[in-house]
Amino acid sequence: MVARKHPTKGQTPAVTRLLILRHAVPLTDGCLAGRTDVDADCSAVDAFDWMRARIGPVQHVLSSPARRCLQTAGALKLLPDATSAALWEQDYGAWEGLAYDALPDLGRLPPAELARHRPEGGESFDDLVARTLPLLQGLARDTLIVGHAGTVRAALSMVVGPAALSFSVAPLSLTVLRRAGADWAVEAVNITAP
Repeated sequence: MVARKHPTKGQTPAVTRLLILRHAVPLTDGCLAGRTDVDADCSAVDAFDWMRARIGPVQHVLSSPARRCLQTAGALKLLPDATSAALWEQDYGAWEGLAYDALPDLGRLPPAELARHRPEGGESFDDLVARTLPLLQGLARDTLIVGHAGTVRAALSMVVGPAALSFSVAPLSLTVLRRAGADWAVEAVNITAP
């Protein structure tokens, strides 16, 4: 058995809780909107009230600068302390603005290969992870992030690698991870209001 040292002043705490809330339903008219800045439908007042109670008190709130994330944070009455461009959704390049049924069919790809795939002019999931993880891994206190499905999957990749792409992430859903020392664990995924 290894004895765990308690952090001293100035050290990263031994346990950090990371709560990531995907923004409310994006108003995209059925089109893919990664970096496209669109509004969110924040009309489900009961769902927002339920989610605010489920999240509870948080020490620190960060958000993607995307309008749909900031609107979601506002509807939750949990305004961010800061925004970070590292939390933007994946840039889908030439696929941005395409109707979902017009997106190219990549066929069945193993998770690692899918994670490397980069749409023309855009980012791969691996690119998204590379820009997001330094921020997530640097968190030293309990934090709520209002972000995107890609943000949630990037966080999950700290535990399951590229298989994170297989997780469903509903709008206005909460995912919770916990870090003890350097190790992350998944506490809950895709929690939604009843």
